[in-house]
Amino acid sequence: MANIQVNKEAHPFDKTRLEALLNRRFFYAPAFEIYGGVAGLYDYGPPGSSLQSNIIAEWRKHFIVEEHMLEVDTTVMTPAPVFETSGHVARFADWMVKDLKTGEVLRADHLVKNVLEARLAGDKEARGQAAAPPKEDDKKKKKKDKAKAIAVKLADEVVTEYETILAQLDNYSGPELGELCKKYAIRNPDSDNEVSEPQQFNLMFASSIGPTGQHPGFLRPETAQGHFLNFSRLLEFNNGRIPFASAQIGRSFRNEISPRAGLLRVREFTMAEIEHFVDPEDKRHDRFSEVRDVELDLLDRHTQVAGSAKVTRMTIGEAVDKGIVANETLGYFVARIHQFLLKIGINPTRLRFRQHMANEMAHYATDCWDAEIQNSYGWTECVGCADRAAYDLTVHSAKTGHPLIVRQALKEPIVTEKLTAEFNKKTFGKTFGKDSAAIQTIIGGMDEALLAKLQGELAQGATTVTSSDGREFKLTPDLLTIEKKTFKQSIREFTPNVIEPSFGLGRILYALLEHSFYCREQDVERGVLSLPALVAPTKVLIVPLSAKPEFEPLVKDVSAKLRKAGIFSRVDDSNTSIGKRYARNDELGTPYGLTLDFASVQKGTMTLRERDTTGQLIGQVEEVIATVIELVNGTIDWAEACNRLPAYDGVQAVE
Repeated sequence: MANIQVNKEAHPFDKTRLEALLNRRFFYAPAFEIYGGVAGLYDYGPPGSSLQSNIIAEWRKHFIVEEHMLEVDTTVMTPAPVFETSGHVARFADWMVKDLKTGEVLRADHLVKNVLEARLAGDKEARGQAAAPPKEDDKKKKKKDKAKAIAVKLADEVVTEYETILAQLDNYSGPELGELCKKYAIRNPDSDNEVSEPQQFNLMFASSIGPTGQHPGFLRPETAQGHFLNFSRLLEFNNGRIPFASAQIGRSFRNEISPRAGLLRVREFTMAEIEHFVDPEDKRHDRFSEVRDVELDLLDRHTQVAGSAKVTRMTIGEAVDKGIVANETLGYFVARIHQFLLKIGINPTRLRFRQHMANEMAHYATDCWDAEIQNSYGWTECVGCADRAAYDLTVHSAKTGHPLIVRQALKEPIVTEKLTAEFNKKTFGKTFGKDSAAIQTIIGGMDEALLAKLQGELAQGATTVTSSDGREFKLTPDLLTIEKKTFKQSIREFTPNVIEPSFGLGRILYALLEHSFYCREQDVERGVLSLPALVAPTKVLIVPLSAKPEFEPLVKDVSAKLRKAGIFSRVDDSNTSIGKRYARNDELGTPYGLTLDFASVQKGTMTLRERDTTGQLIGQVEEVIATVIELVNGTIDWAEACNRLPAYDGVQAVE
């Protein structure tokens, strides 16, 4: 039997059926639903929780285990001074506009994007151009917000303007978004009303700590600050050596302006973040050679500013060599992110890495690339990978006085010679009194050239220095001398830079569900989730053909052996047909099924079914169990299983 690959392109994506499946099988659902719900808050059900847990488990293996990272778990509640120092209180905001009549609040960049895209779609329709048929979710959305693609032909130059704006939309400031709304008459599509000038809205949830609220605080919008505040302890744990990385998986909170895109824009979500601390003078990575040849689709900032969204396919090694990606360590993590996303099942043709443009760059970043995954909502940022430089450690050190630095013993001491001023403290103090400290500060701030000039003037008998308020002070050789001294430096002190990969797990999970979903031609009413066994909530379905007592020992034995191998399985012994039992577990993404029939009881045989091909193999129970364990663990694929076990011809033993 060949290893048949399912052609999902032959089965058009149906968003309505996917949403119905996810809701019916309780992957996730709106939180507090029986109370009317709150936008942007979701609860995960059993399959959704298991899927997320499996993604996290693989994330831990792929990053924490393979990269020897230090895992931390820091608090969600954070005192206000931390985020005041980090810049989040001042800068962690989005631009919003209000409907001038209804007061409805809209995110400014999303409003511009939705309206211009609808106009471009209407232009294509008017020109009779072949366009992708509207998705079911688009139809529902258009009915709701009236942003319909009305067939109106636009002037060619207007089409070009719209496409250029959309290509660099993330680069616009709030006032610039306001100008776009005016210039292109962009209104609230729900009401056709004009909107206000954009205003900044801070996305953090404010709170207070203590019974009287004496300590203002915030729910963290990211997990990063916990790493930085614990840097000294982490460095000590790592025996004072860098580079090293810390990692954390936990909840974050953002008070989104208008959360409307399911799991893609929520107010409470799980993040997985890495802070890789590196020497600012050496951002090479020891393992970069392992990923140098990984090919990626890159959308750099220059292409976007030019008004294009065309990606360039190149290896990460070439991107770093050409300076497109800032350094090896940043490039290494971009490649590792790519490998992780493909491993868990993201479609590589719908994955790209987009570089941040100047205006959208976070206040702390020197370079940043987003892993964007295409789905029914468009290209969505799911992972950010930023070079945060030394910003965070520097500002927290300055605020608290705690040195967040690395002290590194030099292999060879650095010997330097430099001019140094030596003051005759007794005479100097008597001569200048309370001005002594100010004069010493002036001289202490001089560079080598100024000290050399001062030295020459003292050799002639006297010199003068001038204070900031214009007063002059005469200096003579009996008050100070300037001589060249030798200094030996055995310790180098520096503030490390930080490379930060940051994963939005909910977004990744949702994109994976879309990429995995399809409907079979012969049963379009039931969907299939083609999830890799690596992350599938249930790995194996056990299907006894009969509920008779003689099946129980065999079912228990198969279940126990899978459980011992660490493989999560479920038994479906309901009285529905075997076809329906398989179909409803295909909806859950279960990759393999084991059928126990009367031949299993009599002859010790068992069939193995693969979800996507629906192909079946048969063999002795022990042999089939060994094969399915290897399939789930990824040590063999379905083609190899087909070589090991004969195809099942459909002939079953009868009672």
